[in-house]
Amino acid sequence: MMNRQDVFERLVVVLPSYEPDRKLLKVVEELVESGFSKIVIVDDGSGGSFRAIFEKADSYEQTYVIHHDVNKGKGRALKTAFEFALKNFSSIEGVITIDGDGQHLTKDIIACGEKMLELKNSVVLGSRNFNDPSVPARSVAGNKSTSRLFRMIFRIRINDTQTGLRAIPVCFLGKFCEIEGERFEYETNMLLWMKRWKINFFEQPITTVYDPDDYSSHYHALKDSLRISKIMIKFLFKR
Repeated sequence: MMNRQDVFERLVVVLPSYEPDRKLLKVVEELVESGFSKIVIVDDGSGGSFRAIFEKADSYEQTYVIHHDVNKGKGRALKTAFEFALKNFSSIEGVITIDGDGQHLTKDIIACGEKMLELKNSVVLGSRNFNDPSVPARSVAGNKSTSRLFRMIFRIRINDTQTGLRAIPVCFLGKFCEIEGERFEYETNMLLWMKRWKINFFEQPITTVYDPDDYSSHYHALKDSLRISKIMIKFLFKR
């Protein structure tokens, strides 16, 4: 019978990071304190100015920090972590990808891991509630428009197409390493290939967390929606 300890011991947390602030250390500290025993952090070419943050993150016995010499993109960082997990942890049952900016609460990370172990052969996606009035209007518009495109073009009904919180069974990691995309397009491609490969998914409701300052500087609803649309159209012509 699965229990919470199984999540901590049998799943690897994967955390790609580029030029992080101190929030990364808070996330890592909370993961360690909660009980996670394997946390893989990929420094995606952040440079010397961020060395102290990654050294602190690497000071825990539960953490493994991998460095890219140059910035290669989130997609490549995720694949680097998947390859590392497959090579170095023989008894794991999957990974949980998260962001290092505090958007994913530890309780939700655990919940996604528990659901994945329960379902066994399904990818679990952390799904934010975009009907929450506290969610910025631009984010609501961007996510709802891309969700509509997924449904219309590929008949994929998914509420949160841009979630970074994903629990992935180990049996799929090798195939996911083959999916093209080195940057943010990789996460969209992952969802599209899941459909083509007939990999089931489950949307696990999670708390919606937004930092107004970070959000205003990094999110561009129209630009991101157009980028995702181009990825989807390109995928239509793949064999």
